[in-house]
Amino acid sequence: MLSPKSAELVEATLPAVGAAIGEISRLFYQRLFAEHPVLLRVLFNRGNQADGTQARALAGSVAAFASGLLAGQQPDAMLRRIAHKHVSVGVTAGQYAVVHEHLLAAVGDVLHVTPEIAAAWSEVYWLMADTLIGLERFLPRGQQDYKVIARFQETEDVVTFVVRPVTGPVPLNTPGQYVSVQVPLSDGARQIRQYSLSGRTDDALQFSVKRDGEVSRYLHDCAPVGSTLRLSRPAGDVTLRPGDGPVLFASAGIGCTPMISMLAELAAIGSPRQVIVVHGDRDQFSHPFRAELAQLVAKIEDAQAHVFYELPVGEWPAGRTGLADLRGVPVPANTTAYLCGPVPFLRAMRAQLLAAGVTDIHYEVFGPDVVSAG
Repeated sequence: MLSPKSAELVEATLPAVGAAIGEISRLFYQRLFAEHPVLLRVLFNRGNQADGTQARALAGSVAAFASGLLAGQQPDAMLRRIAHKHVSVGVTAGQYAVVHEHLLAAVGDVLHVTPEIAAAWSEVYWLMADTLIGLERFLPRGQQDYKVIARFQETEDVVTFVVRPVTGPVPLNTPGQYVSVQVPLSDGARQIRQYSLSGRTDDALQFSVKRDGEVSRYLHDCAPVGSTLRLSRPAGDVTLRPGDGPVLFASAGIGCTPMISMLAELAAIGSPRQVIVVHGDRDQFSHPFRAELAQLVAKIEDAQAHVFYELPVGEWPAGRTGLADLRGVPVPANTTAYLCGPVPFLRAMRAQLLAAGVTDIHYEVFGPDVVSAG
């Protein structure tokens, strides 16, 4: 908990910091990369830096953590998500001090705060950092080389890769998790991206990649069968929870990858649970795992799929055109819901679920978590 004096100062300055947090985070990254340019080349996602997504996520997470401290509660889901992402890309405990130095300097440059206020926000930062370091200490980390043993063209712009460790067994993994893939780019940078597991066997992992961004383009163009890829251990906390109540998988676009993995798990064990699948895509030809979705739903006794296409090709059921929509889909209030897709989709699905009385909601977002961060 914050010390009483720091809590008083943070509460008094939170509106000002919140209003300027976007500018603070942008300046922070400018300072960080000016002094440590290697971090942008081998750790941080250059695309998320260019469009400001990472800055918004950082800003929102710090503000959300500070607000939670003042309210006497921690945003546990957000912290777990950040911890898994950090371990997946190789963030170390020592790097938190580097972030602290440049983040507090950015706060001072933007707001010209007094030393007492700077010390209060430093306390907020280290409470958050120490919590994350503690969480990350118990998560499996590390990278190893994998051989591409097969690849399949799912759609025009989605390829599935099946990979096997060059040495040793496949690490423990759970449906819903993701791996980080690091690739060498033409300018010498080694960029990292996360891809959800879309399947697995005892001796191989499977992940699927939409052609979107420099790392994904590299994988599409430069990772044939027989090539070697550098992968992290599987990570991620949005995994299939045990239980016997209804479950909902809602996805849009390539967000179907963790959903198809969890759905396959339920089919494999002959689950008696009620399963509701909702997916939205542009049309039938851009829908990854379209045939597999139908096959898996058919294997589960109490399962149904609701697929929405914005521009369907040919005949398609009335009421299933346009964006994915839960209105008209019966969803029991005791449902456990899993969501994955673009941020607007996640927010729309969450709002509709809450309106239906569903509160057990878990989601995966590709890239920085601007949803938890507000």
